[in-house]
Amino acid sequence: GHLVLCIGSDSQWASFCRAAGRADLGSDPRYATNAARVQHRGPLLAALTAELKTRDKRDWQALLDAAGVPCGPINNLREVFEEPQVRHRGLHIELPHAAAGQVPGVASPMRLSATPVDYRCGPPLLGQHTDEVLRGLLGLGDADIAALRAAAVI
Repeated sequence: GHLVLCIGSDSQWASFCRAAGRADLGSDPRYATNAARVQHRGPLLAALTAELKTRDKRDWQALLDAAGVPCGPINNLREVFEEPQVRHRGLHIELPHAAAGQVPGVASPMRLSATPVDYRCGPPLLGQHTDEVLRGLLGLGDADIAALRAAAVI
């Protein structure tokens, strides 16, 4: 899987290298500072890519979290909805969709006791509400909308 590494300082770089078992990269003058790491990006990425492939993203996350190195998994949709916090917060919802029946969605993370979110419909199809918006917000009539369609504006 994929992982986001957020090594924002030289001390985090050193912590990453120790945690990854690559103290040699941490002591290499080509990588001693952020500017040096950017300058020598190609060989560094080659070394890091090879190293990062030795474990899965969950193992890396646990190891780097313990070392104080900011990181996080890049989850696919299935993995997102399997996350314990997502399940606990009830963030997975099913919404009706005009073309697909039901589609998965993400609930609002905010819980408002007096005004809870009401999920009535799924994402619209392209252009599904164009006429409604043009009539309601712009006050256009059928002839105006037809003229826009004829001119390929909408």
